[in-house]
Amino acid sequence: MANIKSAKKRILVAETRAARNKAIRSKVKTACKKVEAAIAAGDKAAAQAALLAATSEIDKAASKGVYHDNTASRKVSRLSKAVNTLA
Repeated sequence: MANIKSAKKRILVAETRAARNKAIRSKVKTACKKVEAAIAAGDKAAAQAALLAATSEIDKAASKGVYHDNTASRKVSRLSKAVNTLA
């Protein structure tokens, strides 16, 4: 355990940020699962609507530094490709 005041503060700040990052990552995963569920059901309209919401969540996460920009782009690209292959 830290003894120095600034180190104690860093521990608290790190815990706060970790909780925030975890919540944001969870939102992204949930949004992606909704897109994948719509794709599995074969519902193109629902998949496109879910893709729009998922893209928004992924972009927000990237802008907050939770995901690297390339990681966010890759996630969006893979989801878009999957939705576009639906007939």
